[in-house]
Amino acid sequence: MSQINVSERTLGVNFTPAGEAIIRVWAPKAQKVAVALPDNITLPLQAEEFGYWSAKTYQLEPGDTYQFILDDDKKLPDPASLSQPEGVHGPSQALATKDFAWTDTAWKNIPLEEYILYELHTGTFTPEGTFAALEEKLDYLIKLGVNAIEIMPVAQFPGSRNWGYDGVFPYAVQDSYGGAAGLQHLVDVCHQKGIAVILDVVYNHLGPEGNYLGEYGHYFTDKYNTPWGPALNFDDAWCDGVRQYFAENLLMWFRDFHIDAVRMDAVHAIKDFSPNHMLREMKQLVNQLMQETGRTHYMIVELDLNDTRFINPLEEQGYGMDAQWIDEFHHALRVTATGENTGYYADFSGIQHLAKTYQDAYVYDGQYSPHRNKTFGIKAENNPGEQFVVFSQNHDQVGNRMLGERTSTLTTYEMQKLLAAAVIVSPYLPMLWMGEEYSEPNPFLYFVSHTDPELAEAVRKGRKAEFAAFHAEGEAPDPVAEDTFNQSKLQWDLINQEPHQTMFKWYQTLLKLRKELPALRNLNRQNLEVETLEEHKTLVLRRWHENQQIVCFLNFSKGTQTVPVPKPAKVWTKVLDSSNPEWKGPMAAPETLEAGNTISLCPESFALYVNE
Repeated sequence: MSQINVSERTLGVNFTPAGEAIIRVWAPKAQKVAVALPDNITLPLQAEEFGYWSAKTYQLEPGDTYQFILDDDKKLPDPASLSQPEGVHGPSQALATKDFAWTDTAWKNIPLEEYILYELHTGTFTPEGTFAALEEKLDYLIKLGVNAIEIMPVAQFPGSRNWGYDGVFPYAVQDSYGGAAGLQHLVDVCHQKGIAVILDVVYNHLGPEGNYLGEYGHYFTDKYNTPWGPALNFDDAWCDGVRQYFAENLLMWFRDFHIDAVRMDAVHAIKDFSPNHMLREMKQLVNQLMQETGRTHYMIVELDLNDTRFINPLEEQGYGMDAQWIDEFHHALRVTATGENTGYYADFSGIQHLAKTYQDAYVYDGQYSPHRNKTFGIKAENNPGEQFVVFSQNHDQVGNRMLGERTSTLTTYEMQKLLAAAVIVSPYLPMLWMGEEYSEPNPFLYFVSHTDPELAEAVRKGRKAEFAAFHAEGEAPDPVAEDTFNQSKLQWDLINQEPHQTMFKWYQTLLKLRKELPALRNLNRQNLEVETLEEHKTLVLRRWHENQQIVCFLNFSKGTQTVPVPKPAKVWTKVLDSSNPEWKGPMAAPETLEAGNTISLCPESFALYVNE
């Protein structure tokens, strides 16, 4: 295992308790390295082993800006900069992040199986688009019933408008959001209120503009390609410095920012054939950190490989990731609800596949995938329910549509209630996408604010080409226009209006039931049976825990369906029913059901019954 020190950051600028700055950079491509300090002072760095350079000085203080000078020529920002107050091309700013006055010593991370996730984008979540404005909304989220916020990436990107996946300074927190201190304050406040914080991190690529890493060292390799250009170098010559750079970054979020969990973007694009995969090494280091601090941290991955090696424990030679997103649940649910079948949706049959993902997590676990033209996936039999995160929409599934439509504008009000229920009653971790809880009609579009005109134009063209595959008609909104960003903001005034208020209460009620009913709260995938009535486009889901059983009826069809009431319980008592007029439905379902009888389900409806 690597020699990384989990207790402190070694890259960039760090300050000793006496106020001395320790400067260290990995620049194996340079013959000489110096640092440009305030007052026109230039300080040479000493060469160390393996391409590292370092210096110590009292002439750099927290708040000062600095740049590295490579080979007496180029003045560049620090690859491990903590702050870029003048943007991605400007100088770096030294910060003493360790000096933050935390008040969360009593905080204990929520057990993973209790996580109820809420994904949000800082820039569009509030009118102000800052961490401070986000803090003002935490009580609202508590009222809703979520206990973990998942923040889309905050690594410094060009301009002030970006989803976050074009970050080029993995250590620097976006200045327009509130910078490092703003994020630390947000996490501290979240912990005071009992909310866990998940940070989305990107370790598979860097954005194009302001990406100076290649000038310093062998950060990229031509051995592999990713959809975003050359792959990061995790297993080729000189990879040790790259591995250390990203491992220290992950440890920094957990240790110095008290982040509770990370969501790691598209880990299938982390190309690594080392005997100890980068993710596995990260997990080993995080385990070491947790032993030292007594705090708990989770690693959740976005993965489209249906490969349990990523989420299996280290002792079984897995990579030890705590959980993964399952897009296949979303795809099966989306196809069931809307009948869409273009692009990757072509692989999903609808209700049969939805039933399969309730049962098996993965839809493809060894079958032939027509979209991929190959047999795909492996069975996830021994992985507990809390290892899978499910959703009816997320930033990708909304924002990667040409017009960024949410399900609120693609489906009926009744179907939206049904989609929410389908996610929340699953034996997995539910995740909501900001605004869905009150049926936000605004789109979430793709937006950037690149300052390089050629790059901006390339993004526009690329965006158009992307939708050719989905046979989308019309024009893609201009990703560079500020209006595209503003259109994507949530409309908070809608929450007190109908029908948005009722939708919010519906979500609130579902989340409350998920916490209160043992049969829903316990994520034992074995205690589950699912039956599909394909011709009725209806699914009957039964879950149980000890002496409590629940049955959920999900009618995805546009017609009334009569379906048999399942045994073994003799009498089922209604707990919740989306077709009830109190939820703006057409007609309430019966209060009780007897096994062997039938129930008549309203179109696009959900009903939950319990038997103690």
